[in-house]
Amino acid sequence: MDIGRIDHVELLVPDRYEAARFYKAIFGFEIRRDLEFWAQDRNGPLMISPVTGGPKLALFDGEPPTATYSGGFRRIAFGVSGADFFRFAEHLKTLEPPVIPKRIAPSAMIDHRASFSIYFVDPFGYRFEITTEDHEFVRGRLPPGSRVD
Repeated sequence: MDIGRIDHVELLVPDRYEAARFYKAIFGFEIRRDLEFWAQDRNGPLMISPVTGGPKLALFDGEPPTATYSGGFRRIAFGVSGADFFRFAEHLKTLEPPVIPKRIAPSAMIDHRASFSIYFVDPFGYRFEITTEDHEFVRGRLPPGSRVD
């Protein structure tokens, strides 16, 4: 067996369609209309994903994690190209409260010496990361005097 990708990650949220609007604003994820019939059942998921395909988020009605219990996982990390990493950072600057997640500064790029990441927590308590392994691409295009942790 050759597992080549993650199909979906299941998240518990208080309102599936409200959460879908948030993830559209942040990531550009769209409701998968071909699978929306699952959401007609209160116990079924509302599936969302990038327009181009890729990993899906399965949004289920329920209580999100608390500050003390994260349901066993730490964070969801989405990998992007170096160019898309910059596009995401610029996109964050266009968002207004309350859409922009708490505890995030759009300029908060973390240099891991082999990759760059931006971390944030969504309104439901889930931790996300946008990361790129195009380290040299990003490093070489940072504006002079940029603050990178």
